[in-house]
Amino acid sequence: MLTTDYVPGTPNWLDLGAPDVDAAVTFYSAVFGWRFSSAGPEAGGYGFFQLDGRTVAAVGPLTEEGAKPAWTVYFHTADADATTKTVEQAGGSVRVPPSEVFTAGRFAAFTDPAGGEFAVWQPGDVAGLEAVMEPNALCWTELYTTDADTAREFYRSVFSWSYQDMPMGPGMVYSVASAPGGGKGDDTGHGGVMQLQKEHLAAGSASEWHPYFGVSDCDATFNAAVDHGATVLIPPTDAPGVGRLAMVKDPAGAPFALIKGDPDLT
Repeated sequence: MLTTDYVPGTPNWLDLGAPDVDAAVTFYSAVFGWRFSSAGPEAGGYGFFQLDGRTVAAVGPLTEEGAKPAWTVYFHTADADATTKTVEQAGGSVRVPPSEVFTAGRFAAFTDPAGGEFAVWQPGDVAGLEAVMEPNALCWTELYTTDADTAREFYRSVFSWSYQDMPMGPGMVYSVASAPGGGKGDDTGHGGVMQLQKEHLAAGSASEWHPYFGVSDCDATFNAAVDHGATVLIPPTDAPGVGRLAMVKDPAGAPFALIKGDPDLT
């Protein structure tokens, strides 16, 4: 379970790189009821998606050469520089070296050995997202990867994650990741790692992290996303013991998922 009691290795920030920030704001406001708050003229167009005055995500223009529209998951670190060294030692690569974000904190961006892009956030004035595990807020993170064994070992080395493997049918295993001290009680999982299947690899699928947003009605939110230009990846589907979920790409091509949990979010 995600919480805002952030400890190293748990998701603590989420932002969207968009080719058109205004268009992204229009889309996500229509789908989730989010409101946009600019980080100021010095922030280069970056700003915050808010729900009832609390930050649930952020959005900004694409800044990396050749970058595609995507959501980036950030994981808490107490020391971005030390994590950068660990990433390199574990076989990952540095896309953005540790950098200050005014007094808000310090971040760095990486690519894991199988091609999955992620980032870390070292809190300063901003600890992280202000709401998770609520309708229309982040409630899970997931890595589709071309090499699950390599990815699991990499993140174990970087963040000390442990895994609980859940069989999902012939030849398929879903690994639930937990960070030391994360979650609440016995519910320590904050994300999943899943091997891309042969048919996905043949179709050109690449490793990617994507967020799940909790919703009160998966079908209604899915329909709203499609009505506002989203592309269907997975239509609303019941997952026993998990909930009802769907996955889409926003109009610019950034993938994200929806889930009405079982049991429901409160």
